[in-house]
Amino acid sequence: MPPAAPPAPTPARDGVRGLRAARNPLLLAPAGAGLLTAAVFVLATALARSHPLGPYTRNVVDLGQQYLPYHAYWRAFLLGDTHGDAFLNWNSGFGAGFLGDIGTYLSSPFSLLVVLFPADRPELALYVITALKITAAGAAMAALLIRLRPAAGGSGGPWPLAALLGAAYALSGWTFNHGASVPMWLDGLIAFPLLCLVAEWARAGRRPVLGPLVVAVAWIANFYTAYMATLGAAVFLIVRLLTTDTADTAGTGATTGTAGTTDTTDTADTAGTAAITGSVGSVGTAAITGSVGSVGAAATAATAATAATTGSAGSAGSAGPPATAATAGTTGVRPRLAALLRAVWTVGLGVGLAAPLVLVVFSGTQYADPTPETVFAPAAWTELFGRFLPATANVDTPALFIGTPALLLALTLPFNRTVAPRVRYGWTAAVVLVTLSLQWGPTHLLWHAGASPNGNPYRQAFVLCGLLLVAAWLSGAPGVPRPAALLGAAALLGSLALAARTSTDIDAWSYPTAGAALLLAALATLLLLLRGRARTPALAAGAAALLLAAQAGEAAVSGARVERQQRADVAWAPRIGDWQRAVGAEVARADAWPAYRTDPGPLPGGNEPLLLGGEGADTYSSLTTENTSRTLDSLGFGHYAKGRHPETLDNPVTDAIFSIGTRIRSEAAEPVRQDAAPRGTATATTTTVPPLVTVHPGRPAAVDPADSAFRNQELLLGSSVYALPAVRRTGTTLTARCPAGAEVWFWAPEYKGTAALAGAAPAAYDGRPPATRAPMRALGTVPADGEVRIRLVPGRKPVLPRQSVGCLDRARLAAAVARLTATGATRVTATGHALTAELPPGSTGLAVVAVPRATGWRCAAGNAEPVSARSHRGLLAVPLDGRATRVSCSFRPPGVRLGAAAGATALLALAGTALLARRRARRPEAGSHEGRQEFTGRPHEARSPAQDADYAARRTGA
Repeated sequence: MPPAAPPAPTPARDGVRGLRAARNPLLLAPAGAGLLTAAVFVLATALARSHPLGPYTRNVVDLGQQYLPYHAYWRAFLLGDTHGDAFLNWNSGFGAGFLGDIGTYLSSPFSLLVVLFPADRPELALYVITALKITAAGAAMAALLIRLRPAAGGSGGPWPLAALLGAAYALSGWTFNHGASVPMWLDGLIAFPLLCLVAEWARAGRRPVLGPLVVAVAWIANFYTAYMATLGAAVFLIVRLLTTDTADTAGTGATTGTAGTTDTTDTADTAGTAAITGSVGSVGTAAITGSVGSVGAAATAATAATAATTGSAGSAGSAGPPATAATAGTTGVRPRLAALLRAVWTVGLGVGLAAPLVLVVFSGTQYADPTPETVFAPAAWTELFGRFLPATANVDTPALFIGTPALLLALTLPFNRTVAPRVRYGWTAAVVLVTLSLQWGPTHLLWHAGASPNGNPYRQAFVLCGLLLVAAWLSGAPGVPRPAALLGAAALLGSLALAARTSTDIDAWSYPTAGAALLLAALATLLLLLRGRARTPALAAGAAALLLAAQAGEAAVSGARVERQQRADVAWAPRIGDWQRAVGAEVARADAWPAYRTDPGPLPGGNEPLLLGGEGADTYSSLTTENTSRTLDSLGFGHYAKGRHPETLDNPVTDAIFSIGTRIRSEAAEPVRQDAAPRGTATATTTTVPPLVTVHPGRPAAVDPADSAFRNQELLLGSSVYALPAVRRTGTTLTARCPAGAEVWFWAPEYKGTAALAGAAPAAYDGRPPATRAPMRALGTVPADGEVRIRLVPGRKPVLPRQSVGCLDRARLAAAVARLTATGATRVTATGHALTAELPPGSTGLAVVAVPRATGWRCAAGNAEPVSARSHRGLLAVPLDGRATRVSCSFRPPGVRLGAAAGATALLALAGTALLARRRARRPEAGSHEGRQEFTGRPHEARSPAQDADYAARRTGA
């Protein structure tokens, strides 16, 4: 007779399950960390009076110059409002590759949220995205910590402590000093704890499919910091393999993604360690102190040779019946080597899945404008110690603040004898060695993928912050460290603070804030020690409140002070205001792409074409190509960021060369301030220019950056339009003779100071090689006597090129424009990453496309097969034989085909891994069988050893 149908679950049982889920520490820890992190980060913003919670701009350094414009453009791109596609961005740099920029700045899943905000509120969108990333980092670290069992067979530890330490990680000094102003790096902050979880799965032989997917998402989100996080996770895995016994992973649970708890059991050095079971108690009592609540059965002792645990079903990414793995771990080399190989395979698959984007970025760096080589100079140890304190900020020293209470707890680990010796020694050694690796040249290069960065040589410091918080968890989760350990940690902390007293990074708030936090933490510790005797819930609740106030309050004050210091010490851009909106409105009205370009002109911040629309020279990207930078430099354009940020040039000759038919000129209505959105006016001026594709006689020629910028302009234009006089220099006065009525242009890319034509207003130059190159500027009109006299007021000894003065003849320029228009393209069409031009019949020579030549461009004349594009003085060129009436060019990012092949291979390998895991999951373990499920169609819940013993006694009548 078949069994009766199972009864419908009663509301009471569902309510009990919901209550258990709500009290699950694996959920409570990340949720608590996320909420605390978000609250403290918002509070720090409010205390700093930063936008959107105050009047002051947050747009410091690259936040305003790169990430804000890129996210504004990303929103337009996702909504289909851009001229380009994922391969090419027509707005910036006269046409620049975009897929590499996506992988560098925009590939984080969080960046997709920008579409939820209005087009005129990119700052708010970026702030919310930043806050969510920081929140996710705190939740991820708490999720990792609660799964690390500090005692043999013990519980995961108190979830409030995991939440507090997770928030400490997300609100570290690295986050406020670097991550908050470089949001793309925050994906690495999230990746580190997630990759450590992947390492745990590899160690246990679990989740062979989910693990590579997590690695892939991390590397896609931001491969640069994900690489650092991967190195940190490797350190984590090595220490875990050396400090814990590796479980016997033979069988189903070892190689499949089958269910099992995400906790792993740490085995102490001594044999016969008891395996303790139980559930976490209330937040006010056992949750804070690490003691175990009394919700049910107590502990069952087991010997180290025979103890076994049973995993619980339902883990993410699991499939099939629960797997059982013996925790009677072996200490041999084979299990550890197997775990290490699984981790390598997991990372390899994940990186392979990310290859379609990562290889494009990597290939882009090969062609990017090289920055000057830097030699790593380690920070003085005094400065490094100072960065453990709150309210310190400096891009040249490692940001290591994690909160004084958390740091004190981490420093107790070497002295905490309740923790197994090899755990103490292993994690202490790891933290010390990683700290030393920050200061040593070879390991510095290893952390930064073989290239010392220009600026901020300690970008990997977030990994050390994470390892310190793992150490804090391992020391504090079993309970309050003993007084001896606390005294040892206090002595270390005092020595560190004393050694840092002469650090130049110390703020007026550093020591008072740290002292207040330390006092609150000491009071909390005292209450917890008293609570151990009295067992009073009120003492535990008071201790929890004091610890929360100490850690959160110190982080909020530190974050606010760091933001204020950055506004005072580094470059900044104003908030988005009426000035930018006025320019954007003029661009939208005038834009006529691809008939001609519309340049939005310069505004404070840069990257205006991304932020406001239009098509100009201005671009700021780590992947700005060397050819683009050198070509524009040779024509008199200026640049920032050592060449990776070309700026626009308001010059009629270059406007003709690059087909800029409309130029927006704007000016501020009042001085630009940090605490107010700027107001200004904008006007559009349209002139006749040649089409985007013009025809020139002769053969392709190379760029001559050593030649005069005036001469290089003429060579690309194909006509002589400047008078180039001999310039005489007497002290700080330059004299020359030019035709009366001509426009005087002064080109001095390395000059810093002002230059003024007699009787005219001075023009400012800010040349600071190699970082900054000043563009050429118009000084006025040649007087009737033809005498040009330029007065210099240099900021330092002037360095001038041989041909610094050129006098432009507008009539000659107009004739050149008319000639190029008559012989140039009659029609130009542009799609996402391609351009086609119709030419007059019989055109010979070169079709020159006003786009900088970059690797990836392929062009063809007529019906010929596309070939790698030729270059004419830095621009795209297509040879003409007189028969073709059409030329076409298209762009494919270098590395995209290789990346696609690598990604497809990794996907096949992942499918094979999943198939193998599924087959092994169906294979019963030796000596076991599936058996029947009596009376119900669902799996039975796992029983504890105590329940098994009770059941056996009742069954036998004992």
